[in-house]
Amino acid sequence: MSKWLSGMQPLGALVMRLVLGLAMVSHGWDKVIPPGGFHGHNTFAAIDHHSRYVAGLGLPYWMGVLSALTEFVGGFALLAGLLTRIVAFLVAANMLVALLFVNIHHGYAGSEYGLALFALALMLLFYGPGQMALDRRLGLT
Repeated sequence: MSKWLSGMQPLGALVMRLVLGLAMVSHGWDKVIPPGGFHGHNTFAAIDHHSRYVAGLGLPYWMGVLSALTEFVGGFALLAGLLTRIVAFLVAANMLVALLFVNIHHGYAGSEYGLALFALALMLLFYGPGQMALDRRLGLT
């Protein structure tokens, strides 16, 4: 049975990558895409709003921009399996900051989701993108 399970590792890596990528795109969407879409003067309104929130936590404004782009652009990269280890590192750092500055005040119950995403990012950082990723096809692993 362990031989069969070992043969399923590429599928497991794919599922981890897709779940984490989808979660990141979903959470990053509202931080990058303004309500009503891009038009006129509000092109960067969503990123600015998120960055001001991050600055309100006592962190630099630029970390809000990095956080939003890590979630949104990094999420798409994870879905494709592109630059997986780099993006996984950025996502793990992003989730760690979120856990320490936002979720920690809600106790364990309020931190479970963030912890799970942090663990998925760490696993992809350590394990790599798996066989079903653009990183493999492009020889980036």
